[in-house]
This record gives sequence, structure tokens and C-alpha cells, in this order.
Amino acid sequence: MDDYQKEIADLETQVEQLVEAEGDAKTIAELSMQLEILKAIYARATDLHRRGVDDEGLRYGLRIQGYGDWTLENVYAFVYERAVELEPAAHSTFVGGIRSADFALMLNS
Repeated sequence: MDDYQKEIADLETQVEQLVEAEGDAKTIAELSMQLEILKAIYARATDLHRRGVDDEGLRYGLRIQGYGDWTLENVYAFVYERAVELEPAAHSTFVGGIRSADFALMLNS
């Protein structure tokens, strides 16, 4: 389990505990949205990382954009920063934007 998976698992546990304790609905909703965003970013980062193992162009793109070597941490940083730059919109649209964004294309542009 990497640090990102641990962070996601910890947040899932926190949300579950709040739900079981009938905690503040607003807090539960905010943490649930944060969890969904983190899961989407992690899924895209791990997918891109796997693709880059066999794609020198992706690895080169990450380096020239200043993120360094092809590691999950550096790919995650790239995906996270690009996700934050997506058009601000409603939560479901934002998560959908993360899921549909072509991060590999962003590396090579």
C-alpha cells in the first residue's frame, strides 16, 4: 500500500465512522467529495504511471515539464496539479473532468 492508498483508506474510515456516529451531514458530504476527488486523481495517476513504464515520450514529457523522473509520486504531482487547473465547476463535473482528462496528452503538449 502506497501513501496515496493509505490516505484514501484513512479518509474512507473517517467517513464511515462519521456516518456510523451520525455525525454532521455537511462534514460527511465534504469529506465524501474529497474522497471521490482523491480516488479519481489516484486512479488517473496510477494508470498514467503504468502507461509511462513502456512509453519514453511520456517519461520525457514529465521531465521537461519539471516533474523529474518517472515515479508514482512525480506522476501523481503532475496529475494533481493539472486536475486543479481544470475548469472549476460542480463537484460531479469536476470529478468527471478528472476522469476524462487526457493527462498523457498534457504531458506531451
